[in-house]
Amino acid sequence: MNIVFLLLGLGLILSGANLLTDGASALARRWGVSDLVIGLTVVAFGTSAPELVISIMSAINGSAELAIGNVVGSNIFNVLAIIGITSLVRPIIVRHSIMTADIPLVIVSALVLLAMGSGPVLGDGPERQLSRIDGIVLLMFFAIFMRYTFAQAKSGTSEARSGISNKPGMPMAKSVLWIAFGLGGLILGGKWFVDGASGIASSLGVSDAVIGLTIVAAGTSLPELATSVISAIKGKPGLAMGNVIGSNIFNIFLVLGASATISPLQFGSITETDLLVLAASCILFWFFGYFFKKSTITRGEGAVLTSLYVAYTLWLVANA
Repeated sequence: MNIVFLLLGLGLILSGANLLTDGASALARRWGVSDLVIGLTVVAFGTSAPELVISIMSAINGSAELAIGNVVGSNIFNVLAIIGITSLVRPIIVRHSIMTADIPLVIVSALVLLAMGSGPVLGDGPERQLSRIDGIVLLMFFAIFMRYTFAQAKSGTSEARSGISNKPGMPMAKSVLWIAFGLGGLILGGKWFVDGASGIASSLGVSDAVIGLTIVAAGTSLPELATSVISAIKGKPGLAMGNVIGSNIFNIFLVLGASATISPLQFGSITETDLLVLAASCILFWFFGYFFKKSTITRGEGAVLTSLYVAYTLWLVANA
C-alpha cells in the first residue's frame, strides 16, 4: 500500500506542477509582474506548502528532528538536485539582480540557520535548539524578504520587471482555477508521497533525522523539482530560478520560524555537518552562476551539483 501512495503522489505532483506553472505564468503576464517575482512568491509558497504542513505538524507532535531535517534536507535538495537536474535539461541563465540580491539572501538564510544550530544564539534555551525567540527572528527575516520582493515588483526600473511577456494569456478565472488545482495536487500528492515513502523507510528502521533529510525532504521537494524542470522546458528560467530561491527562503524563514514559534525545536541528530553542507551548497550555487560561464548554470555545473547531492545522500545512508 505504501508503494501505491508513493506512485499516486508522484502523479499528482507532476500534474499539479504543470497546472501551477501555466496558471502562475498567465497571472504574471496579466499583472505585469515577471516570472521571477511570481516564482519567488506565489509558486514558492505553493511548493513549500508540504514542508510547512509537515514541519508544523511534526513540531506539534514533538518530532523536532523530522521538522528540521525536512527543511534542511529540502533546501539541500533544492540547490544541488533541482538546480542540477534543471540545468541538465536546459542551461539556466541567471540575471544580474539574482546574483547580487536574491541568491545572497539564500546564503544568508543558510548561515543564520547554521549559527542557530551551532549553539544558543538567542534566548536561554538548551544548546542546539531553535527557541521561540529564534523562531520570531526567522519570521522577521521573512517579513523583510517579502517587503523587498514586492518593492522589486513595484519598481519600474528593476530587473524584476524584465522577462514580462506581452502575449495574450488565459482568462483570469482559468488562471486562478489552474493555480488552485495545481496547488491542491502538489499538496495532496506531496502528502501521499511522504506517507508512502516514510512508511517504507520506517519499516527499515531508519531514524527520524535521516528520514527527514532524505525521503521526506526529497518527497516534499518534488513539487519544486517538477515545477522547475517543466518551467525550464517551457522556456521560463525565471520561474524555475525564482521557485528554488523563494522555496529555500520560505522553508527557513517561514516554515522553521512558524514551527519554532509554536514549539521549540531540538536539532538532535541534525548535525552541524548537515547545516554546513546546506551553507556550502548555497555558496557553490552562487559561485557557479557568477564565475566560469558568467550568469549561466551550465550542464557541466548541473552535473557537478547533482553528483554532490548523490554523494551527500550516500554519506547519510552510510552513517545512518
